[in-house]
Formats: sequence, C-alpha cells, structure tokens
Amino acid sequence: MRLALPLLLALSGISPSLAQELPREVGGPVLAHVVKVRDGDTIEVEALIWPMQTVQVAVRLRGVDAPELKGACAAETAAARDARDRLAALVGKGPVWLTRVSGDKYFGRVLADVATSGESDLGARLLREGLVDAYDGGRRRDWCATVGARREGAGAGRG
Repeated sequence: MRLALPLLLALSGISPSLAQELPREVGGPVLAHVVKVRDGDTIEVEALIWPMQTVQVAVRLRGVDAPELKGACAAETAAARDARDRLAALVGKGPVWLTRVSGDKYFGRVLADVATSGESDLGARLLREGLVDAYDGGRRRDWCATVGARREGAGAGRG
C-alpha cells in the first residue's frame, strides 16, 4: 500500500515534492448543481470548478452519518428513506454551495459542508431534525437498535 501513492504520482507525472504542496482542502464556496441525491448523507453534483469547466463527483455531507438504504433491519431502511427524501427536499431544484471540500476515505468521493440559498448547512439541519447522526469517521451508530426501538415505541400506543 505504501508503494501505491508513489506509483500513482509517477504515472500521473506529479513529483512527490509537488504532491506535498497540493492543498488538502479547498475552502470554496464551489457552486454545484445536484445531479442526484444518493442517500441521506451523499449527493452527486456537477461542480463548477472554473469558468465553463465542471466535474461530476459524489459529495458526502461533512460531520453526519445517515442510516443505510440497504439497512440491517426494516427500521433502518425506513429511516434511510426518510433522511434521503428530506435531503432531496432541502436541496430542491436550486444550486448548492460546497465549502471545506476535502478528500474522503473512499476514492472518487469528497467530503464537504453543503449549503443552499435557504440553508447554511444541510448536514447540521438533518442532525437537528434527528434524521442523521453526528459522525467523525469512527464507529457508526447502530440504527436498528436506536431507530427500531423508537419506531416500535411510537407505534405501541396506537390501536
């Protein structure tokens, strides 16, 4: 694995000394148009990086983790749909702005704060609404234990 980066740099023509100088984060704001909402914490965008130049990339909302659409239980899957649908509603048809854009642990995806004209931080909004969990890259929440119990409790008094 240690050989992969030097090999990649050699093939790309980027010298190791230049690679050390490359920024690890782009402050932004970077204007982008949403192509697709993948799930409750990831969108695909076409970002305007230079005049008349765009790049299509997946963007994970910084600092949050949503339940998985292919969840371990029905409650997680339902919560994942709720989070995805809410993110889609918040994004709407307008553009988004990406700030603090940096690499993510998965190749081909970036991590960023995402804002719209009506909301300064979509991740924080979803967190306040209880649709996602705070996330710093460590262990993920057990959505089945927490969301499943909450959904069962909410339905227990009905009848």
